[in-house]
Amino acid sequence: MTISLEETINNLTRAARECSRTVARASAHLRTRAINAMAQELRQRIDLVLQANAEDLSQAETNQLSAAMKDRLRLDQVRIENLAIALEDIAAQRDPVGTSARHWTQENGLEVHKVRLPLGVIMMIYESRPNVTLDAAALCLRSGNTVILRGGKEAFQTNQVFGTLIADVLKSHGLPEYAVQLVPTTDRAAVPLLLQASDYIDLVIPRGGESLIRSVVAQSRIPVVQHYQGICHVYIDGEADPVKAKAIAYNAKVQRPGVCNAMETLLIDKAIAEAILPEIVSELEEAGVEMRACLASLQIAPNLRPASEADWDTEFLDLVLAIRVVDGLEGAIAHIDEHGSNHTASIVTENPVRAEQFLMEVDASCVLHNASTRFNDGGELGLGAEMGISTTRIHAYGPMGVDALTTEKFVVRGKGHIRT
Repeated sequence: MTISLEETINNLTRAARECSRTVARASAHLRTRAINAMAQELRQRIDLVLQANAEDLSQAETNQLSAAMKDRLRLDQVRIENLAIALEDIAAQRDPVGTSARHWTQENGLEVHKVRLPLGVIMMIYESRPNVTLDAAALCLRSGNTVILRGGKEAFQTNQVFGTLIADVLKSHGLPEYAVQLVPTTDRAAVPLLLQASDYIDLVIPRGGESLIRSVVAQSRIPVVQHYQGICHVYIDGEADPVKAKAIAYNAKVQRPGVCNAMETLLIDKAIAEAILPEIVSELEEAGVEMRACLASLQIAPNLRPASEADWDTEFLDLVLAIRVVDGLEGAIAHIDEHGSNHTASIVTENPVRAEQFLMEVDASCVLHNASTRFNDGGELGLGAEMGISTTRIHAYGPMGVDALTTEKFVVRGKGHIRT
């Protein structure tokens, strides 16, 4: 008998809830072994992964996906090895479950502890990137959560291989195979059904384009971690080291332009613009970057395309960059306040006072000094990997590692205390 989509989703979400307590109570050692085994199995099954990924890439060509989307989808031996290393890094992290975040003793002798526990059942909806499947599985196991993964149709074949790998590891290590589940269909009708399952799912984390995230937020009856856009800024201060400034601007835009922590707007102090902008433009032009510039920038580099007002609020996710000359640090902060998306902002300067003012006053999930925006990443910041980058502050802000996948409960110890 054919099972309806509604029954499929109900069975999937119910199974995730039913095994969530088992996963939460599993020993840290057991969960660590399972994550390390995922890394080992990934290396052993690399040929299967590459074959499935080649099928997804072939379909991506047929569907004429953008270069940025294909880059997110593509796996090779280096990326797979980096993914295996990320899994091992997650396995090596301190297990947060049951740890005391802080504690104190009241005047009446009550001992009060704040103790970490898993969130429960997490659902992740994401596009293109098949690496998210293993990252999310490992992060949720490390933090004692169960997870439902709804990857994009672009990576369906690759994700199926990963799903089988994860299920095999869970079963062989005595953990419930439903601790990590991939939604077994690309039917879009599955998503609204999942987003209504508030009895079984505790948190939704969408990871993808702005339209996907807004759609999830609009439909969900479950709390959603939001990250609409990655409009990331680099500000080159009047006291910047030109060598550092050029290298950081180039890396932030060119290394991987299709990711959310790539620079989208370059801000330059008018005090240094004439000296440094022509060299930056030359290097970026050689890399194939299309630059859209303000009027002040066009006076220095007249061959650039004039920027529109919309460009300051656009996440290009491509080799396209908006450039603006600003009136010092205050001008840079004002621009970021108006046009930023609370994602990432970096200042390049040798002036420590200006650096600290920027770091303290700019509202973004990650602010950097003399470093590329590309470092706003769970792996680069020591989290092993990330479930996504939250720009909403509730309950996490920035890359979400294992601690962000837990909450805290009060544990109170008394000696026969009664309240009067």
